[in-house]
Amino acid sequence: MIRSCAKCGSRNRVPPEHLADTGRCGSCHADLPPVSEPIEADPGLFEEITGKARVPVLVDFWAAWCGPCRMAAPEVHRAATDMAGRAVVLKVDTDRHPELAQRFGVRGIPNFLVMNGGRVVRQQPGYVAHTLLESWLSEAGA
Repeated sequence: MIRSCAKCGSRNRVPPEHLADTGRCGSCHADLPPVSEPIEADPGLFEEITGKARVPVLVDFWAAWCGPCRMAAPEVHRAATDMAGRAVVLKVDTDRHPELAQRFGVRGIPNFLVMNGGRVVRQQPGYVAHTLLESWLSEAGA
């Protein structure tokens, strides 16, 4: 994954297993903090992150037309911010990537998965507050 340095703007490649770590910019050596916002994932990025992340991964299956998904978006973002360094949050657009939704039996959205070590440890459809999302991630090892 490519992340931009907040200090100098340089683009830095960060391996999936280090998304929850504090790194250093290759150009100016400033700190690159852990990812603290949801990452839009296509199937390739989904596989890479869920398979290699050393922390639990929350996956939000959503679509732009879905009202409850839009209501849940701030909760998902807050969970990503609150759990930075302890978990990674992905967002999968079910309209753009229906194969991922089908693979996990997503029939209604929003739908949340918590994965650890590439395995699903929890799945639940419907709106969920950030406190419960964070609790699930903590239970999964965050």
